[in-house]
Amino acid sequence: MKCKLSDVMEIIGGGTPKTSKPEYWNGNIPWISVKDFNGERRYVGKTEKRITEKGLNNSSTKLLNKDDIIISARGTVGELAIIPSPMAFNQSCYGLRAIENIYPMFLYYLLLENVNVLKHNTHGSVFDTITRETFENIEIDIPDLATQQKIASVLSVLDDKIELNNRINKNLEEQAQAIFKSWFVDFEPFGGVMPEDWSEITLGAIATISTKSVNPTKNPDLYLEHYSIPAFDEQHYPVFEYAKEIKSNKYILTTNSVMISKLNPDTKRIWRPLCLSENPVCSTEFIVYEAIKPKHKDYLYSLIDSQAFSDYLCTHTTGSTNSRQRATPKTTLDFPCLLPTEEIIARFCGIVTPMYEQIAAGIVGNQRLAALRDTLLPKLMNGEIDVSEVKI
Repeated sequence: MKCKLSDVMEIIGGGTPKTSKPEYWNGNIPWISVKDFNGERRYVGKTEKRITEKGLNNSSTKLLNKDDIIISARGTVGELAIIPSPMAFNQSCYGLRAIENIYPMFLYYLLLENVNVLKHNTHGSVFDTITRETFENIEIDIPDLATQQKIASVLSVLDDKIELNNRINKNLEEQAQAIFKSWFVDFEPFGGVMPEDWSEITLGAIATISTKSVNPTKNPDLYLEHYSIPAFDEQHYPVFEYAKEIKSNKYILTTNSVMISKLNPDTKRIWRPLCLSENPVCSTEFIVYEAIKPKHKDYLYSLIDSQAFSDYLCTHTTGSTNSRQRATPKTTLDFPCLLPTEEIIARFCGIVTPMYEQIAAGIVGNQRLAALRDTLLPKLMNGEIDVSEVKI
């Protein structure tokens, strides 16, 4: 059935309760803004702000139901997510609700397939904006309900695996952090007391800061594995591109590197680079540490992943505004920390390094699953791949 994209869903506008009314805020109803979207993830996890029933009833915001879809419509447009439970939302988004005979999960993948068209047809002189008219200008072909369910089922299997890998990775990260705290903050394996043969040192005793760089203009045909802040925020995975596509110098990474963003350190961006190619590089907005002893790399990584280091980073910044604050790289080498014995570091790394390697494998695996999903999506939607015989 051929129709307009706007014909297969109800388009719902959002709003914001008056911020001058304290009784409208800090209630039990999650209230979504664009910053609450989860990038590659299908579902909105949690919201920064919540509103009350009074806030809902005395503003233009609406309550979205489970399995409704939300799309960012102003500024950063085209971000999609599924609502896992009732939530309200602001005016920079639209709520999208499948009409009768449209399977909600199919609608999500239909929108995902057409998101670039939506972005291309935005309006506005100051901010890119998706309007209701944008949806009306896109023609689509909708299969019957049974086929919709089969298409959604095939694609959901891949996204379910991605989400499972993400949960496993989060659990592994939390385990590694908990082990570090147990050993080197609470000293639980050592009777709650720091062993006498450990030393109190600064970070500079076990790590150096590397600023070795590559100039893209001098190496335009170099194929780079590029770690940037947008890449971290969007999918926690590097972008592979030729140097001629990059404007500024980049730091060179090695298998001994660990890095953390110096830009706005209150938002922690710590990376253990995958080094999948011969030319891994990163933005100069990162501080690149190299363990003086390579076998200490994952002790170093866990150390800069600790809460104590994050707190230290945030208190040693330059810049007067939250949006442009930067940590001072050289000062971080003065961070006070501990140097356990070689035996203890080896035992610790023997536990956490396999965890970090499994996390890396999960990240790479998710990229392959996402690539497969993105390849299948248009072929399923246009009928090139027939799912009529698929049993669900």
